[in-house]
Amino acid sequence: MARFFVPESSIKGDQVVITGPDVKHIGRVLRLGPGDEIVLSPGNGRRFLTRISEITSREVLCKIISEQEVLTEPPVRVSLYQGLPKGEKMELVIQKTTELGVGRIVPVDCERTVVRLDRKKAAARQARWQRVAEEAAKQSGRTVVPQVSEPVGFETALAGLPAGCLALMPWEEESLTGIRTVLQGNTNAVEIAVFIGPEGGFSRREAELARVRRVIPVSIGPRIMRTETAGIAAVAVIMYELGDLGGLVNG
Repeated sequence: MARFFVPESSIKGDQVVITGPDVKHIGRVLRLGPGDEIVLSPGNGRRFLTRISEITSREVLCKIISEQEVLTEPPVRVSLYQGLPKGEKMELVIQKTTELGVGRIVPVDCERTVVRLDRKKAAARQARWQRVAEEAAKQSGRTVVPQVSEPVGFETALAGLPAGCLALMPWEEESLTGIRTVLQGNTNAVEIAVFIGPEGGFSRREAELARVRRVIPVSIGPRIMRTETAGIAAVAVIMYELGDLGGLVNG
C-alpha cells in the first residue's frame, strides 16, 4: 500500500489534505482515486490508514479510517555525525542509515574533509539530503523522518552533543576497545551519537578533542572501511546490539 508523509497541520479531525508533488504522484503515477486507501504519517511516530475521498489537480482529500500500530521505530535514538564525503556518497549514507533506523544525521566538516561548501551550496545540499531521508523513510515504512542538518564544524558538532548520550567514535587507530564491548556495557543507553570521519579519517587532534568531550574511540573491526561504509556499519551494529535489528527488540 502506498505511504506518504504529510505535515501535521494538514490533519484536521478525521480529514487530511495532501498538497505538493505527492498529488501528481498519487493521481498520475499510481493512478489512485476516490475509494482507494493509502497510509499517511505526519512524521511524528503516528500512522493512519486513510481513504481518498476527492482528488483534484492541486490536492488530495482523505478521510482517516483508523490509526495503525507502529512498530517500525527503534527503542534507541541514534544520531550520526558523518564526516563530509566526496561526490554523492552522503546520499548513500543518508538513505541506508535511514533504512536502519537512525534518528538524526549531522554532516561534519573535519580537518581532512575534501569537500568545502559555501553557505548557499550547503543549504541546497541540505534540502536535497532531507528529501533523500524522507524517501528512504517512506520506502522503509518508518513513521519518523530523520532530521538532516546543514554541515557544521567538528568542534561545533562536539559542543552540540545531547547531554547524557553515549558518544562513540570509530577510529582506525583504536584497536583495544571494540564497539560491541562498549554497547554491551551500556545496555540502558537510549541516545547514542556516533562520529564517522571523512576520507582520510580523523586527525589525532580531533580524536583528542573528542576524548575531552567524553567521546569513546572504538574499533568496528580489523579492516579499514571507506567513510560511507563505516557509518552504515556502525549504525547497523548499534541497532543490532541495542535496537530492533535482528527481528526482535534487543536489550
